[in-house]
Amino acid sequence: MNLVNRLFKGDRVIWFILIALSLISFIEVYSATSTIAYKDGNYLGPIIRHASFLLGGFALILVIHNIPSRFFSLLIIVLPVSILLLIFTLFFGVEINGSNRWLNLFGFRFQPSEVAKLACIVYVSFLLSRRNKFTDTQIFKYILIGVSVVCALIFSENFSTSVILFLTCSLMMFIGGISLKKMGLLFAALLVSGAFLVCLLSYVLPDDVVKKSDSMAKIKHRTEDFFSKSPPLSAETYKIDDYNRQETFAKVAIASGGLGKFPGYGQQRDTLPQAYSDFIYAIIIEEMGLIAGFFVLFLYLILLIRVGTIARKCEKLFPKFLVLGCGLLIGVQALANMAVVVGLFPVTGQPLPLVSRGGTSTLITCFYFGIILSISRFGAGMGNEEDEVEEDNDEDVIELETDISDKTPMTVVENLAEAKA
Repeated sequence: MNLVNRLFKGDRVIWFILIALSLISFIEVYSATSTIAYKDGNYLGPIIRHASFLLGGFALILVIHNIPSRFFSLLIIVLPVSILLLIFTLFFGVEINGSNRWLNLFGFRFQPSEVAKLACIVYVSFLLSRRNKFTDTQIFKYILIGVSVVCALIFSENFSTSVILFLTCSLMMFIGGISLKKMGLLFAALLVSGAFLVCLLSYVLPDDVVKKSDSMAKIKHRTEDFFSKSPPLSAETYKIDDYNRQETFAKVAIASGGLGKFPGYGQQRDTLPQAYSDFIYAIIIEEMGLIAGFFVLFLYLILLIRVGTIARKCEKLFPKFLVLGCGLLIGVQALANMAVVVGLFPVTGQPLPLVSRGGTSTLITCFYFGIILSISRFGAGMGNEEDEVEEDNDEDVIELETDISDKTPMTVVENLAEAKA
C-alpha cells in the first residue's frame, strides 16, 4: 500500500477516472479493431499497438505528476514551435482518410494539431495569470491573436478541432474574468462567421468548387444532412451514402444496445466506419449497454467537477487556469464526441479522449491528466497525505534526537518508560 501511495500521488478521484477510462478503452478497442485485425491477419497487432500507447501515456503521467506545477509555464515556448509544425503540415503533411493532418518526422507520425492544443492552453493560462502586468484589453487581444493563428492553420483540414479549441480558450477567458462585453462581441462574431460559412458553402459556391476541398465538402454535406433530417417512411426511401454511413450505423448500434451484448459480440463494429475511433461510444453502448454509456458520460462530468474543485483550492492563478483549461479541453471534446454519436451534433471526427484508438491524441490526453494530477498535488495540496505523515514522523524523530542529546541516558530511559505507560 505504501508503494501505491508513493507512485500514485495527487487527487485520487482523477486517478480513478483515468484508470476506469483506460480499462474501458482497452476492452472496447480490442473488440472494435476486429476488422483491422482480420485484414492484416495479425489478431493481436491492433491491441498491442493501442496498449503500448496507453502504457507509454501512463508512464508519462507518472513522470509529469511529480513535476511541480510552476514549471509548466515553460511550455509556452511550444506555441511558436507548434505554429511552425502546422505550417509545415499544410505543405508536407501525410494524407490519411482524406485529411492532411499528420506529419512524419524521423520515422514518427503524429498530429501537430494535438501539440498546438496543449500549447494554446498553456499560452492562455499564462496570460490570464498576468493580470497585474497587462490590462484586460491587452490580455484579450494577445489571446485572440495567438489562438486565432493556431485555429486558422488547423481549420482547413480539421474544422471541428479548431472550433473546440477556440471554444475552450473562450471559456477560459470567460472564467478568467474578461469583460462580458468583449466576450459577447466575440461570440456574436463567431455566430455570424459560422452562419456566413454555411451559407457560402450551401448557396453561393458551386459544388465543383466545394468538392476541391475534401474538408469543405464534408462540412457542407454533414451540415445539410443534420439540418434537413426527416424520419424515413420506409427502408426503401432511406439511402446510405458516404456522408451518413457513420451516423446511420451508430444509431443502429445504440438502438440495439439495451443491456449490452457483451464485449466482442457487437455486430456494428464490422460495418461502422471508425468504430474504434470517432464512433467507439456507439460500440460501448451496443456491447456494454446503456448503463455503461451513462457511466462513461458520468466519468467525464465528474472530471469537470473535480477539476473545478482543484482550481478553487489553487492559491496561484497560473495553475488554477491551467488545470481548468486541461479539464475543459478533455470534457468539451468528450461531450462533442458523444453528442455526435447520439445524433445531437453533425459529424465532427473528434475521438473520445483516452478511450478511442489513437497515438498522438492518447499521449497528449495523458499529458493533460499528468498536469491535472501535478496541480492537484503542488497547487491544491490534494492527495499528499502520505507525504505529510512522513514529514510529521521526520519532525518527531528530529525532536526526539534533540531531546536525547540534551539529557542523560538515565533520564531518557525514564521518559520512554513514562511514555509507554
